Amino acid sequence: MQIALLGCGLMGAPMSRRLLAAGYPLTVWNRTRAKAEALQADGACVADTPAQAVANADIVITMLEHGGIVHDVLFDTSLPGAATGLKPGALVVDMSSILPEQAQAHARKLAEQGVAALDAPVSGGTVGAEAGTLAIMAGGDAADFERARAVLEVLGRPVHVGPAGSGQLTKLANQMIVGITIGAVAEALLLAERGGANPAKVREALRGGFAESRILEVHGQRMVDGDFAKRGSLAIQLKDLRNAMHTSGELGFEAPITAHLTQLYAEAAEHGFADLDQSGLFCELQRRQSAE
Repeated sequence: MQIALLGCGLMGAPMSRRLLAAGYPLTVWNRTRAKAEALQADGACVADTPAQAVANADIVITMLEHGGIVHDVLFDTSLPGAATGLKPGALVVDMSSILPEQAQAHARKLAEQGVAALDAPVSGGTVGAEAGTLAIMAGGDAADFERARAVLEVLGRPVHVGPAGSGQLTKLANQMIVGITIGAVAEALLLAERGGANPAKVREALRGGFAESRILEVHGQRMVDGDFAKRGSLAIQLKDLRNAMHTSGELGFEAPITAHLTQLYAEAAEHGFADLDQSGLFCELQRRQSAE
């Protein structure tokens, strides 16, 4: 099975290495070519354009920053985009995080040329990408999901959640939970510190109780250590929360908790924390305490 992967950034590069280690022939493309060329030592072929990358591919994976870029990489004829090179019967698996309505539009447009599509965003960050433990939320036809299952299982734990757009809707739910919980953990640790408790020991004491979570485990440790080097991205977390608010509006759904956290992440970005890990929301909440 020939695979192409478009987008060799923080997530795409370790995902590519896992596919190569599993023995899949892989062609890669990235707008900044050097990022793709870094994978040559692992056995990847590097293409000059998206169309060239997908020419022989049975499965095409995209891992790009947002829906506008996904659209351009697929359909912009000036690149030329992947759609101009896809063979009939190919399957496009978009693992980027985009709006559900964008995923549905892309699937319809690809179907017009005999190409199937799954929207299959992920959670787990670079740690999960490197370990092959990503949570993968797939929307689309069940038969197409089965076609991709073996490939997706190299990258993590795939679950088919419904028709086109459902994967992105699930990712928005995931990002709502992640964003809100990061805020809760940060605020709780700062409160404990203000009152004189040791934040590291507070985190330790909470582990195993009802407050236990992957966020407390991983992001809580980063907060305690003051280690906000980017694994995930505060800017991308903000983008996903804004997408959640947009989709909520489209569905006539009120999401007041998500709305409040979206504002907090926006203020964190405005105050210079956009390039930190998403746990860097801690820095914004800390700044607020210092400003009082």
